[in-house]
Amino acid sequence: MMSTSVRSNSLATNLVADLSAGLVVFLVALPLCLGVALASNGPLFSGIVAGVVGGLVVGVLSKSQTSVSGPAAGLTAVVAAQISALGSFQAFLLAVVVAGVLQIGLGLIRAGSIADFVPTSVIKGLLAAIGLILILKQFPHLLGHLAVVSAPVADQPPSHENIFVSLGRTLLHLNIHRGACLIGFVSVGVLLVWDKVQWLKHSLVPGPLVAVSWGVAANFGLERLGNEWRIPTSLAVQVPVAESLQGFLGFLQFPDFSAWLNPAIYSSAVTIALVASLETLLNLEAVDKIDPQKRVSPPNRELIAQGVGNMISGFIGGLPLTSVIVRSSVNINAGGKTKLSAIFHGCLLLLCVALLPTLLNRIPLSCLAAVLIMTGFKLASPKLFRQQWKAGLDQFLPLLITVVAILLTDLLIGILIGLGFSILFILRSNLRSPMSRTIEKHLGGDVLHIELANQVGFLNRVALWKALEEVPSGGHVLLDARRADYIDADVLAVIREYEEEVAPVHGVAVSLIGFKPHYDQIEDRVQYVDLATRELRERLTPEQVLQILREGNERFRTGHPLTRDLARLREETATARYPLAVVLSGSSARTPLELVFDAGLGELFCTRTIGNMAGPTTLGSLEYACAIAGAKLLVVLGHTDNKAVRLAIEELARGGPSSIVQSCPNLASVFDEFRQAVDSAVLREWNAANAERQRQSVDQVSQTLVQRTLQRILERSDVLRERARAEQLKLVGAMYDVSSGAVAFLHD
Repeated sequence: MMSTSVRSNSLATNLVADLSAGLVVFLVALPLCLGVALASNGPLFSGIVAGVVGGLVVGVLSKSQTSVSGPAAGLTAVVAAQISALGSFQAFLLAVVVAGVLQIGLGLIRAGSIADFVPTSVIKGLLAAIGLILILKQFPHLLGHLAVVSAPVADQPPSHENIFVSLGRTLLHLNIHRGACLIGFVSVGVLLVWDKVQWLKHSLVPGPLVAVSWGVAANFGLERLGNEWRIPTSLAVQVPVAESLQGFLGFLQFPDFSAWLNPAIYSSAVTIALVASLETLLNLEAVDKIDPQKRVSPPNRELIAQGVGNMISGFIGGLPLTSVIVRSSVNINAGGKTKLSAIFHGCLLLLCVALLPTLLNRIPLSCLAAVLIMTGFKLASPKLFRQQWKAGLDQFLPLLITVVAILLTDLLIGILIGLGFSILFILRSNLRSPMSRTIEKHLGGDVLHIELANQVGFLNRVALWKALEEVPSGGHVLLDARRADYIDADVLAVIREYEEEVAPVHGVAVSLIGFKPHYDQIEDRVQYVDLATRELRERLTPEQVLQILREGNERFRTGHPLTRDLARLREETATARYPLAVVLSGSSARTPLELVFDAGLGELFCTRTIGNMAGPTTLGSLEYACAIAGAKLLVVLGHTDNKAVRLAIEELARGGPSSIVQSCPNLASVFDEFRQAVDSAVLREWNAANAERQRQSVDQVSQTLVQRTLQRILERSDVLRERARAEQLKLVGAMYDVSSGAVAFLHD
């Protein structure tokens, strides 16, 4: 019952939010429909028709919950050019119908994924540019500029001039109307307050609706103040008014089907379909990014919905339509939750234009301009530019270039320019870092390790060739393709040429690893020495073995382990092994010795006991590793934060062993050894010491245990003592820091 009640409340909340948002979108979309039709050189009513179809048809068929469709400002240049080329608006309507059919086909062949290849920085640039256009274009109308043409609220300048030229010409002849200016600035204030006050922001009544309501009420009130304050018809919404239903239907126009044999119809349809589809997909992805619920709209279904919408719009005299970022962003900012808001806005367009055109014509354009300016500010907020700047120039510059290009040209050309620059940045990045290069110090010598990137295209072949040329004569290079999902055939040809022709001339050994079986004539092989042989061990001194361990630990600490062919090492060490060193360490799971020293199979002889204690069995293991197996270095390795040492100190400070230790007689004998390493000063201050001081005391005792173990080894093993005296063996203590991963050798 509770879940049913919660669901009902949620549906009711969404219904209220969608209806109020649909009303706000309708109020904004109405003048935009008229403005786009005007800029496209089409009948004003054709923009209204497209808006209705975008709401009622596309809104129903689309699976996007936030996108709102209608006549698009980005298509104005294309539409105007095609109307002129075809010679009549009726022939153009036929091209719109065919374009709709083509869009349905694009959706059926799943061409909607093309938007996935547009970088996020370009999409954010599109949003920011639309926001700036709204601000710049609507500012004169906020002041009550007396425009020469009717219905001046459009979200894109005419195709023959950019926004700055249009704005500059407007400002040169700017006329400020007192009444409209008052309504506009108060509307901005209302929207700011509604956005800043939390309880108003989350109320069921959206700020834009309040602003428009204020505008209508103020328009009626200003009529009483005289001509200087009264809002003229040119500064209000202007909807065609029909005297009857027959007159209203008379506004509709129909395609000229007799022109179906004209080839220009189909070339025009292809142009409209491609441009409208691209703009829809980009706007759809942009809308999804600003959706508070981060829902993902299916692009192929959207293409089908848009195609059906354009077919119907063309049949009844409407302009081509797309998903429109301005309407969609207004819908989201007004609190729209589902696609019901888009459908409701279409219903309102149809009903109000048919039944209430006189009332709609009372809405001042200045209050609509205020709604659009605040929407634009949210799309082009300074926060967006700061975030992109912090993300790096490769993210900031494509956004900035996209914004500037759209402002100087138009929507489609600007996106293409931004996309082109993004591709240049991607190519630059690939050319600069198609691989990583490191020098690995293996037992058999230095190896230049070249690790290929995830995608290695033909543009990377020059960088790879230069890297291979740096390999010195007689050197060794390892080409690592384990991370590469794709390697271009030209790059594979470079690798084959180097391996077969260049490397033999210079005495360079080439090892390959990670290359997929289908790469022709390239097979994995490892040629460098990566295990301890008898000859190598005999050639090394104990100090050199110690240096090998130091370097291995540094690789472990910094996260750059050597690249090893473990399968080959396993096979070779199955019959022979020649350890370089023996390490006596504690039994802690935090000290895996082969990892700590980045050692390969067969390099280390490892003995582990609690507290590195050297009892008879342990001494036997050490003697075997050094005297028989031939290890030249013996390391006693303790570690920080030793829990067993801490327990021993706590017992001494408490005055006796715990019941757990008493129940383990063998463990108790080990703890007796621990207690002998504890200084009396440690015990005196233990209980009063803070956590850091206690940790230092534990580490101090652990180091003392290491030194005591070294002393015991020399005292109790004649064999090891004699080998150390003859400089055939070196004994050294060390401490492993469990936090940093670093090993500190105590004699350093």
